Amino acid sequence: MADNKWYSLRVISGKEKKIKERIEKEIERNNWGDLVTKIVVPTEKVYKIRSGKKVISDRNILPGYILVEADPYALNAEVVDAITSLPNVIHFLGKSEPVPMRESEANRLLGKVDESLEAGDTMIEPFIEGETVKIIDGPFNEFVGDIQEVNEEKKKLKVIVKIFGRGTEVELNFMQVEKQS
Repeated sequence: MADNKWYSLRVISGKEKKIKERIEKEIERNNWGDLVTKIVVPTEKVYKIRSGKKVISDRNILPGYILVEADPYALNAEVVDAITSLPNVIHFLGKSEPVPMRESEANRLLGKVDESLEAGDTMIEPFIEGETVKIIDGPFNEFVGDIQEVNEEKKKLKVIVKIFGRGTEVELNFMQVEKQS
């Protein structure tokens, strides 16, 4: 099945996972497993620091879209109608005659999905130089300081903290600070 192509399906944003499940059930019910081979909601793993804990979640790369891999010759009106008549599905790109995505586009999106499964560490709310943070762990617990430098790769910050009226540089990891609201 090397001839299969990826198609973009427009859906109601926020309902992608539910719609994916519905489409899978519909395909199973009609025995179209060889026609529609894969359904992907393009997401990436991101994290947020919430009360000192790293919380990992999935963020949708393309809100309102699902990628469908199918045999272009088998994607007939019956299959297209069955999928597009499901609740919260708007239409395929190309409406009643779905237009396949360019291979480069599909690979870029799917590559991003694969990379995020491996890496899994993009921060939703990154730290910014000059921003004020509160230290929540370590010897400087409860101190407040300004970020001087952010090292995204090492997940470290250089923070200037006032100790006895003088600015002192402290190196901390992302988990030791929280944003001041």
